[in-house]
Amino acid sequence: MADIKRLPGPRLDYYQWQLDAACRGMDSSWFFPPDREQAKARSSRLAKAKAVCARCPAMAECRDFALDNGELFGVWGGLSEDDRVVTLRNSPEKVAAH
Repeated sequence: MADIKRLPGPRLDYYQWQLDAACRGMDSSWFFPPDREQAKARSSRLAKAKAVCARCPAMAECRDFALDNGELFGVWGGLSEDDRVVTLRNSPEKVAAH
């Protein structure tokens, strides 16, 4: 049996923002692309997802989580996959952390 005494305690403070997220309980297809998504459908999906993010009280924490953890897919904190690549490219302090 594993010795769990050495594991860190719960990190509720680290994930608390998820409880306040505007997307909580929403259909994830708004935020993550389906296979072979067409450009027009992608633009529409991204606009809908980013509109949800724009009114979200947890947007900054969500965005930082995605950038810090190298999320490759989906809209996080109002940033698409492409937006995160640009943000990391233009942010030396974020790149240094990776």
